[in-house]
Amino acid sequence: MTSLRFATAARAAAKSKYAFAALAALLGAAEAGPALAEDVKVAVISGISGPIAALAPPIIDASRLAIAQVNDQGGILGGRKLMAVVGDSSCSPQGGTDAATKAVNVEGVVAIVGPGCSGATLAAANSVAIPAGVVLVSPTATSPEVTRLEDKDLVFRTAPSDSYQGQALARSLLARGVKKVAVAYINNDYGKGFAEAFRAEYENKGGIVAGYAAHEEGKASYRAELASLAESKADTLVLLDYGDGTGLTILRQALENGFFEKFVGGDGMKSESLIEALGAENLEGFMASAPMGAESEALRRFEEAFRAADGDPSAVFTSSAYDAAFLVALAIEKAGSTERGKISKALREVATAPGEVILPGEWEKARKLIAEGRDINYQGAAGEHEFDGNGDVPGAYGLFGVEGKSLKMVSAIN
Repeated sequence: MTSLRFATAARAAAKSKYAFAALAALLGAAEAGPALAEDVKVAVISGISGPIAALAPPIIDASRLAIAQVNDQGGILGGRKLMAVVGDSSCSPQGGTDAATKAVNVEGVVAIVGPGCSGATLAAANSVAIPAGVVLVSPTATSPEVTRLEDKDLVFRTAPSDSYQGQALARSLLARGVKKVAVAYINNDYGKGFAEAFRAEYENKGGIVAGYAAHEEGKASYRAELASLAESKADTLVLLDYGDGTGLTILRQALENGFFEKFVGGDGMKSESLIEALGAENLEGFMASAPMGAESEALRRFEEAFRAADGDPSAVFTSSAYDAAFLVALAIEKAGSTERGKISKALREVATAPGEVILPGEWEKARKLIAEGRDINYQGAAGEHEFDGNGDVPGAYGLFGVEGKSLKMVSAIN
């Protein structure tokens, strides 16, 4: 499985204009070239290895697009270069801690975009970012546990909590006439938070969760767990896991043994590598929910720019990854320095109304307004990002189904 995930991630990265950096990080190489003394460094940390390996390259590239736009439009803090220090969280708590430790203590970054996965984000925040006073903006951590961090207003996210996604998915399935399901979820912060939110909303709205079970990562067989869930007589399995890890194994074994007729996943299962591995003809009953940018001029501008950079804006978390990096840059510019203690306050200021609206790619305009002492309000590709007291944002979601060799949106869900 490791070699398969590596190959899938490498192929995905190779399609991008910024593929060299993603592949270099994937191979353990350093980001190209030594940093100049005047460079302003920010960490871009994602799950380059591990269960979201195929999802990571476009996420990294979206953040790098924002950084490239900053440098192409005059740089930061009087013309200095903004530099991405790419790290691999491996989608694990230890990996997140290690990547953040290196970025903060060795590379000297002033902020972190990432890490990939909720467990990695929670660990990096508690062990590194909060003690060091470094702002962390995650575009991919969706666990409700992030909300409950005692973070000294240092931890933010541009992706909505699974408290929202679980509720939205539950309502969407009920609206589609799915009244009875079994739920299988990976036993980590992401899986537990998502499953709890889904179950509460689904049952509150009249649905029946006939089977409900956690599973551990990395087993060779889940047939016993699937057989137990299938005894519930539900024809639909809600599978909350990762499509490039355990989720693929479970889905394959469920199909091989005919345990369920239909399958629904969350954002972790929105991976086109499932189609490559299992075949579109076997996934006609599969759908996955995922956060997405609501239709707006901001989203249109991001999609146009990312396509021009050979990126795929339909890939999960690309809009939130772009916004996280662009917001961090705006906050540094607003703070007027790389002093870590000033960036958190500035982050809220650049993302909150009132103020002159800044859209994706409008770095030169933002720099001018900040220099004039005027307020700005960034409206991002993934949303307006009016952070609440916990650094959270609401969000929009889509339900995606298999069409050919891709996952295409079936409907928007609120």
